[in-house]
Amino acid sequence: MENQTVNPILLEVFKNRFSSIAEEMGVTLTRTAFSPNIKERRDLSCAVFDASGDMIAQAAHIPVHLGSMPMSVKAAIEHGELKPGDMIMVNDPFKGGTHLPDITIVAPVFTAGNDSPVFYVANRAHHADVGGMTSGSMPLSTSIFQEGIIIPAVRIVREGEIDQELMRLILNNVRTPAEREGDFSAQIMANITGTRRLEELLAKYGLEMVQFYAEALNDYSERVLRATISEIPNGTYAFSDCLDGDGVDCTDVEISATVTVEGDSATLDFTKSADQVSGSVNAVRAITVSCVLYVFRCLVHREIPTNAGCLRPITVLTREGSVLDAKAPAAVAGGNVETSQRIVDVVLGALAQAKGDFALRIPAASQGTMNNVAIGGIDERTSTPFAYYETLAGGTGASASRGGESAVHSHMTNTLNTPVEAMEYAYPFRVTEYSVRPQTGGRGKHNGGNGLVREIELLSSCEMTVLSERRVAGPYGLHGGDAGVPGKNLICRKGGSVEECPGKFHATLHTGDRVRIETPGGGGYGSK
Repeated sequence: MENQTVNPILLEVFKNRFSSIAEEMGVTLTRTAFSPNIKERRDLSCAVFDASGDMIAQAAHIPVHLGSMPMSVKAAIEHGELKPGDMIMVNDPFKGGTHLPDITIVAPVFTAGNDSPVFYVANRAHHADVGGMTSGSMPLSTSIFQEGIIIPAVRIVREGEIDQELMRLILNNVRTPAEREGDFSAQIMANITGTRRLEELLAKYGLEMVQFYAEALNDYSERVLRATISEIPNGTYAFSDCLDGDGVDCTDVEISATVTVEGDSATLDFTKSADQVSGSVNAVRAITVSCVLYVFRCLVHREIPTNAGCLRPITVLTREGSVLDAKAPAAVAGGNVETSQRIVDVVLGALAQAKGDFALRIPAASQGTMNNVAIGGIDERTSTPFAYYETLAGGTGASASRGGESAVHSHMTNTLNTPVEAMEYAYPFRVTEYSVRPQTGGRGKHNGGNGLVREIELLSSCEMTVLSERRVAGPYGLHGGDAGVPGKNLICRKGGSVEECPGKFHATLHTGDRVRIETPGGGGYGSK
C-alpha cells in the first residue's frame, strides 16, 4: 500500500485485534493445559509476529519470555520451508530459547496466493519437568546437558499431524510424560486458535492492509519510545549489583550496566559484568535484551503495543562469554529466572541517578528473585510420578508516590500464586502456612512491600531444588529508604530439627518434613 497514510482509528483497531489474538491464544492454552504451573500460575506467553519474525503484539504475559521469543521465531524460520499446518518446537537457549523448561512452539500463517508464511504465531510455556539431573529441571548444574532434554528447532507438527515418533522421543526423556503431552497439546491448540484468528483478519482486510498496519504499529511504538527516552536527561549512568552466588563455587557475581542517553536513543553496556560462571545463573543474550525491553517499556505511560519497534531506539551491548551472554554449554537454568531479576534492578538503579523529575519515576528494588521451588518424586499414595514447580511472590519496591505491594510477583515474572487447593489436589503436599511476611519491606517515607511465607509439609519422600536470590543482602532502597529484609529458606525435619539453607540448594525430603520459604521484602523509598 505505497503512499498509504495511517488512519489513527484503524491503527487502534489493528492494535487491539493483534493483541486480542495473542490474549485468546493465552486463554486457550490456560484452559486446556494439564499442569498447575500453566493452568493455575499461567507460566506462559503468546505473541504474534510478522513474516521476518519481528514481534507485532503480545499478550500481557511473562516479560522474560516475550522479549526473547522473536529469536525462537527466527530459529523456526531458519529451520527451512514451512507448509500450512506445520509447527516448530524449540527450547535450546543458544538457538532462540531461554532455559530448557521454557518450550516454544511456532506456527506459520498463510494466505491465498502466497507460498511463504505471511505471519507467525508462537507461544512459550514453562514445563514442570523436562528431564535432567533433578526433578523439576532446575538443578544446581554446571552444564546445560545436566538440565534436561535440549530441543533444537524441529518440526513437531507436519501439515496438521503431530510427529508421533518425535513426541515419543521427547516424552521418554521426562519424568511426567502424561502431563507433558497434555501441555504440548494445549500449546498446539493455542497456535491453531491464533492461526485461525489471523486468517479471519486477513480475509476481512486483505494482506496488504494487515501488513501495512502491523508495520505502522511498530513505527508507532518506536516513536513513543523515542519520546519517552527524550524525557531522560542526557548523560551516562552506571550501577552494579551482585548475585548472592551461582550455587556451585562462586559468590558475589557482578552485574554491571552503564546506560548512556543521548537525545531519543539509549545504549546499555553490560560488558563489565562478570565472566560466565560454573553454576546455572548464566543468562543468554536473549534474556538480557528481554530485561532491557521490559524496563524501557515500563517507562512508557501510554497504551502502546509491546513489539519490535520498542527496541529500535535502544542498543544493548554484551560480552560473549559473560554471565549476561553465556556461551554453550554453560548451565543456564537459573539465568532466566534469577539473573533476569537482577538485570532489571541494575538498569533501574542506573536510571535512578538521572537528575530532575525523571528520577522520581524509578522505584526502589523489588524482591529481586523468583524464589524457584522444584519438588518431585513418586506419590506414595498413587505410585505415580509428580513434578511440582513454582515461583513465589514477594515485596515490590516503594516509589516516590506510594508504598510497595506485598506478596505479588514482580518484574520479569508475571505469574499468579498457585492456590493452596490446587497444590494439595495435584501433589502429595499439605500447605501448613501461606501468609504475608510482616515487617519485611524496607522502611522509608514510603515502605517497601512485604514478602510472603509458603510452608509445605511433604506427604511422600521426594527431592527438592531451590534457586533463589536476595538471601544475603536485601533489595536496595532509594533516596534514604532502607533495604528490604532478605529471604530465608528452611527445612523443618519431622524430628523437630530446623536447617537454614542457602539461596541455592538441593535436598532430600521425607514424609512429614516441611519446607519453609520466606521471600524478601521490597526496598523503601525516601527518608523516614
